[in-house]
Amino acid sequence: MAELILALDLPSGREAIRLLERLPDRLRWVKVGAILMTAEGPDLVRELLGKGYDVFLDLKWHDIPTTVREAVTAARELGVRMVTVHTLGGPAMLRAAAEAAGDALAVVGVTVLTSHDEPEYAATLGRPSVRLLDEAARLARSAISAGLAGVVCSPLEVERLRTGLGPEPLLVVPGIRRPGDGAGDQRRTATPAEAVRHGASHLVVGRPIVQAADPSAALAEFLSALG
Repeated sequence: MAELILALDLPSGREAIRLLERLPDRLRWVKVGAILMTAEGPDLVRELLGKGYDVFLDLKWHDIPTTVREAVTAARELGVRMVTVHTLGGPAMLRAAAEAAGDALAVVGVTVLTSHDEPEYAATLGRPSVRLLDEAARLARSAISAGLAGVVCSPLEVERLRTGLGPEPLLVVPGIRRPGDGAGDQRRTATPAEAVRHGASHLVVGRPIVQAADPSAALAEFLSALG
């Protein structure tokens, strides 16, 4: 069954902990990204681990292989369960991340950010046009070939990637919205049921829960969609 990861995209650790205290015990995974890690550092991660959460550290490393190897090693020693690197970092960087991870840490490669659409991504690459589905598939293959545990992709690519990569790789999918939820800066979205049906292993949800009038009820609604 797919897992739900709550994105703690909040400005302070105090707010994150206060939110978690209002949520049901069924929540297992939380995501710490650039905002909280910059504000609070590893002490917040240790606190979350101490409360029994599995921590997804989403810092999207994209650097030379040695630096990424050391960053993944530090994350493994900290005790987090999943980290992200950018697949555009290249095969050597991806292999370095995979080698540093060990058995307890899953490294997943970010393919194409869900905030991109095709015209913007083509302009970024300096191409006249690009198909995001093909680009995500190409980057995903490079990640799995390098030994990564899986990839991060939008809901619109997950079905093709699951078909092409098989049942084993993790497919971590942000951009999850219920009917009626605002998309925000996400340009490629789907409902929880659609993402699960197409093969997602983990759904990342932030604002629809964090900013809800009743976060506990919103979380329960998302969890119920997972079965």
